[in-house]
Amino acid sequence: MAHTTEVGNTTLHITRTYQASREKIWNAWTSPEALKQWFGPSDEFTVPLAEVDLRIGGKYRFQMKAPNGEIHTAVGIYKEVNAPEKLVFTWSWEEGGGCGDAKAGPPIDTLVTLEFRIKGNETEMTLTHDRFPNAEARDKHQEGWSGCLARLGKLF
Repeated sequence: MAHTTEVGNTTLHITRTYQASREKIWNAWTSPEALKQWFGPSDEFTVPLAEVDLRIGGKYRFQMKAPNGEIHTAVGIYKEVNAPEKLVFTWSWEEGGGCGDAKAGPPIDTLVTLEFRIKGNETEMTLTHDRFPNAEARDKHQEGWSGCLARLGKLF
């Protein structure tokens, strides 16, 4: 089951329900090996690199390889690590621009909050991504996150 709603002008809010325990969903977000299996906006993307230093102040770095060979690298810092309930981290692109567009200027740190709730035998996950500079950047990320979260669902 999927819900996507817009909160404010530059905040993205997506809720998904997965047929898996909260711990399994948490692990999919925090284990480099698990991230390599699903992270990316479509099945045509691969993840050659997933680095995770899972602690407050720790950094992560995910490289996604597009079908055309381009590498897109997401980086950030963990702000809150409350296993298996909540994970908060900054999000930006090494390529700059805040939405993967190197021509858009220097990287812009946005903020991602993941909340995991037990719903019977399932887990409801809410992704809130905010601090976008504009609606266009938010909408590009909505497309990417929707693909990622669909791929995550295929694991379970």
